Amino acid sequence: MVSFLILVAIFAPLIAPYNPYDVSQRTAKGLAPSAKHLLGTTINTGQDIFSMLVYGTRVSLIVGVTSGVCIAFVGSVLGVMAGYLGGFVDSLIMRIVDIMLVIPTLPLVIVLTNVLGRDFWIIILIFVALGWTGLARTIRSLVLVLKNSNYVKAAELAGASRWHVMIRHILPGTSHLVIMSTALSSAGIMVAEAGLSFLGLGDPTAISWGKMLADAQSGGALLFGAWWWILAPGLGIFLAVFSFMRLGIVMEEIANPRMKQTSSVYKIFKSLDGSYIQDVFNSMDEEHKLGMAETATQGGKTHGTHLEA
Repeated sequence: MVSFLILVAIFAPLIAPYNPYDVSQRTAKGLAPSAKHLLGTTINTGQDIFSMLVYGTRVSLIVGVTSGVCIAFVGSVLGVMAGYLGGFVDSLIMRIVDIMLVIPTLPLVIVLTNVLGRDFWIIILIFVALGWTGLARTIRSLVLVLKNSNYVKAAELAGASRWHVMIRHILPGTSHLVIMSTALSSAGIMVAEAGLSFLGLGDPTAISWGKMLADAQSGGALLFGAWWWILAPGLGIFLAVFSFMRLGIVMEEIANPRMKQTSSVYKIFKSLDGSYIQDVFNSMDEEHKLGMAETATQGGKTHGTHLEA
C-alpha cells in the first residue's frame, strides 16, 4: 500500500484527469459522481474531487515522510551523543528534551505557523523541531546498554575515536528503533498535517487531504449531501496512516534481533530461499523419530509384561 501511494504521488499528473491547480480546468459546481467526474466536483470552486485526491497524496506524503526521516535522523544522532558521551552533553540534551516534552504542542504550532508562515516546508520544520524528543530519549536508554557491550569495549581498546565508535558500532545497534520511528512518525505527522489544514493552519496554496476536509466543511458538503467529498480524503488519510504504521511494525520485527525469530514476517522472507521450509521438514522428521522411539519403548514394556505373566 505504501508503494501504491508513492506511485500515485509520483504519477499524479498522469492519473488525475484534471489539474486542480489550473483555474481554466474547473467546471460546474457541485456535480455528483459520474463517468466524467469520478467523485464529483466541489460545491464552492468546481474542482474535480478525484484529481484533488490524487494531487493531495503528494503533499501528505512529502510532509509525512520528510518529517519522519528528519525526526529519526535528529533524534537518533542526539540520542546516541547523549547516551555515549554522557556528562555535560547528556545533561544538556536531556534538559532540552524535558523542557520540550512539557510544552503544549498544538498551541505552540499555532503560534509558530502564524509567525513563520504556513508554507508546508515551514510546517515540516516545525514538526521536526518538536518531534525528535521522544526518540532521542529512547535511543539514549538503549545506548547506555550498548556502550558496555564487549565489541564496543574492544573498539575503544583498539584506539578507535569516539565518533568512530558512535557511527560504526553504536548507531547500527539502534537501527531497528530508527526504522520503526521513521514509519510511525510519518503516520503521525500525516494526521497532524491533516488536522492543521482542517483548522485552516496549513499551506493555503497546496492541496492536501486535510485541506480537502476543510473545504468540504466550509462548503457545506454535509448540508448538500455530498458525502463523497468527505469520504474520499478521510479514506486516503486512514489508508496512508494504517499502511505506514503496519510498515513500522513489520520493519521492527525484521530488524529487531529479539523479535526476529518469532516474527511471522521474518519466516516468510526466510522461506524465499527454502531454508525455513527445510527447517520445518527437519523438525517434522525429528518429531516423527521421537514418536517412533516412544512407540518402540512402550511396545518393549508391553512385551516384557506379557513374558512375566
